[in-house]
Amino acid sequence: MKILIKWLLSAAALLFVAYVYSGVEVQSFTSALIAAFVIGLFNVVLRPVLVLLTLPVTIVTLGLFLFVINALMFWAAATVLSGFQVSGFIAALVGSLIYTVLGVLIESALGGLFSKK
Repeated sequence: MKILIKWLLSAAALLFVAYVYSGVEVQSFTSALIAAFVIGLFNVVLRPVLVLLTLPVTIVTLGLFLFVINALMFWAAATVLSGFQVSGFIAALVGSLIYTVLGVLIESALGGLFSKK
């Protein structure tokens, strides 16, 4: 149940990113659902490989290169989907930052909602 709610809220967060930032466009809620799924899939499958491959750069930049990896995952999802567009790398960086902040808020809210007492 928590995964389904997180997926729906992540799609809503993606629509919010598109609403507040003009560099990201989402055509519909269905497109946002698919994009949230693909971003999540990329973050689970591709991100760990990229983090491992770029570990020396990440260490030298004190972890700041992880923002670049997040932006690349965001941009890659927009590249493979038709209802989700990002206008460039800077737009992907800004969009991924907003989306990540919203994701952290969603995760903390759901953690408190579904915690066992």
